[in-house]
Amino acid sequence: MDLEKIEKLIKIVDKSSLTNVKIKEESLEIVLSRKRSEKTVSKDRDDKEEEFEKQESIEEEQFITSPLVGTFYSAAAPDLPAFVKVGDSIKAGTAVCILEAMKTMNEITCEYDCEIEAVLVSNEQKVEYGQPLFRVKRM
Repeated sequence: MDLEKIEKLIKIVDKSSLTNVKIKEESLEIVLSRKRSEKTVSKDRDDKEEEFEKQESIEEEQFITSPLVGTFYSAAAPDLPAFVKVGDSIKAGTAVCILEAMKTMNEITCEYDCEIEAVLVSNEQKVEYGQPLFRVKRM
């Protein structure tokens, strides 16, 4: 790669919002990076927040998330049916699953009327705090 091509790459990176570029060509490897100014970072953050707000207002889907770290159980016992399944319409206060944490079974309930659109975790899967368990559509 000649110097002219490298200069063109630098100009492209400088004009774009990219902060890192890595190009590998045979035995030559070029890594270009630049620091973002605080102004750019805050503008990007504002843009992302605005985009999120637009998406939230357009889409009514939300998630039921895990309030703790533990093991997800879709039913109260292995031989019982799942609390909820895709397509179920549920009322606020309905149990949706059990999370086991430190040998304690915690029944997780929905806080609002909704329809279950997707179950995002499998039975006996370990889940993290804040991890989406169900995708729902508010009613």
